[in-house]
Amino acid sequence: MRLIIFIVAIYCSVSLQAQTAKEIVQKADEKLRGNTSQVELTITTVRPNWTRSMEVKAWMKGNDLSMILIQSPAKDRGIAFLKRKKEVWNWIPSLERNIKLPPSMMSQSWMGTDFTNDDLVKESSIVNDYDHSIIGDTMIDRRNCYIIKMIPKAEAVVVWGKLIVYIDKKDLIELHTRFYNEEGELINIMNAYDVKMMDNRLIPTRLEMIPMDKINHKTVMIYRSIKYNRPIEDGFFSAEKMRTIN
Repeated sequence: MRLIIFIVAIYCSVSLQAQTAKEIVQKADEKLRGNTSQVELTITTVRPNWTRSMEVKAWMKGNDLSMILIQSPAKDRGIAFLKRKKEVWNWIPSLERNIKLPPSMMSQSWMGTDFTNDDLVKESSIVNDYDHSIIGDTMIDRRNCYIIKMIPKAEAVVVWGKLIVYIDKKDLIELHTRFYNEEGELINIMNAYDVKMMDNRLIPTRLEMIPMDKINHKTVMIYRSIKYNRPIEDGFFSAEKMRTIN
């Protein structure tokens, strides 16, 4: 009888930890996204011999709807990306073509940066497509953080074989992420900096994605402005709007 009670206690403890880990990830994700968000970003790709910056606007509603618009440089102005549930579309003005991106393209570079298409348009869900577990804690910038391991579910179509995320315990801010491939190799790390209040939310306003196999390569994303929970109609996220938005 004691053995049975002990086994049940362990099972309940592990189940509770897994549930708690998922809740932590979900709350951190919801904090950064809101019910809706409208964002203005500067994305700078840094290479040993050059840098390139883009001005970007993005609109998001829940986990199923998002739109990304390139505003500059001039040669890329008007390029747009649309996500509706699991479908991702790309509008290229110079070709006057609307291209549906297959799942195989989600792992490819987004606009020549160190972010993947999936990192930006979020075809996969860090909440629903992974199993989560707390594997420790640590300090980052004097913030006490959970260390959470995320393993993709068997049926999930995702880019990464494993994610390790570091989330601040007090404010639920994701401060560090490690991206692994299916062979367990560390591919990218992402660091978050400059935590400040924007539209009454405390969020990191500078993200740096760094590939592990390329020296002096990184992509820096800076939030210039963000508005949370303003109404956005579902109809905004359409192929027609993607072609005409500016």
